[in-house]
Amino acid sequence: MAVSAGRRILGGMERRTHPGGPGAGHTAGRAAPEPAPYEFVRAPRRLGALVPSTVGYRAAEEQPRLHRGLPSPYLTLVFSLDGPVVCGETPEHARGPDAYRAGVLFGGLHRTPAYIAQPARQSGVQLALHPLAARALLGMPAAELNLTAVDGAALLGRGAAELLERLQEQPEWEERFALLTGYLRDRVDRAARRPGVRPGVRAEVAEAWRWLARSGGAGPVDALARHVALSPRQLGALFRREVGMAPKQIAGLMRFERARGTIAASVAQGRPPDLADTAARCGFYDHSHLVRDFHRYTGLSPSGWIAEEHRNIQAGGHRNGEEWAP
Repeated sequence: MAVSAGRRILGGMERRTHPGGPGAGHTAGRAAPEPAPYEFVRAPRRLGALVPSTVGYRAAEEQPRLHRGLPSPYLTLVFSLDGPVVCGETPEHARGPDAYRAGVLFGGLHRTPAYIAQPARQSGVQLALHPLAARALLGMPAAELNLTAVDGAALLGRGAAELLERLQEQPEWEERFALLTGYLRDRVDRAARRPGVRPGVRAEVAEAWRWLARSGGAGPVDALARHVALSPRQLGALFRREVGMAPKQIAGLMRFERARGTIAASVAQGRPPDLADTAARCGFYDHSHLVRDFHRYTGLSPSGWIAEEHRNIQAGGHRNGEEWAP
């Protein structure tokens, strides 16, 4: 029987842990368990839609492991508190001498998994950034940032490296989250005051994204184009210019994100996921369509991904942005 993750709400933060490991399952008269090997602490959404998710994480395992960083409709920004994040575009790349290494790591939109060589012990903060907020938060559109991984300190400037040092000095998640919120809010304010810089995006693109999000990525692109009074070709050109992908590709990421969240929710509750029902509710043609997309985005079948990520899921991982919204 699976061991349930612990869950607490503290000062607006949600904390989830999974006991697992050597200390799990102790009984009266035995030594107290060791600290939970997985911990995820979710911050309140203080920057609204600009930053849908901010999660502090800590893991302590018996040995290093290779983790899949899955595609999503969000940009990713990680501040690692225990040495650099080491990752690559393939397992061999992540384990090799040419792997990407950065204490502040940025990941753009992508449609295949990134591979992270995780040490036995790690901690940090991971943020999901809305692609349409890239101009305000990062100073350029997301289309110019479609990289699997890049040194976030080089992208954001010296202030990011200084922020990482301050985060490492803070012992509590609440103080770390406050520092991050202040840093990002300051970037948005400075972008709005910078002469000649337009931090916003075209209204048609913003409305098209909202329409796709409301449908969970299940709406037809022709209907979307009519909704924003553009031809499909015009809309595609605007999307690629802003986020580096066509509306159909973004819709696919949204469907996958919703399906992955639905499957993870079932696993976290100790229930076997109903893939046929998930496919129907998340806008896939059928069960086979869902399985094909899982292979495309993860390199695994849904059951293979569940087996690989079971403990992460139970501890509250794989909850990004708005993916669990009804």
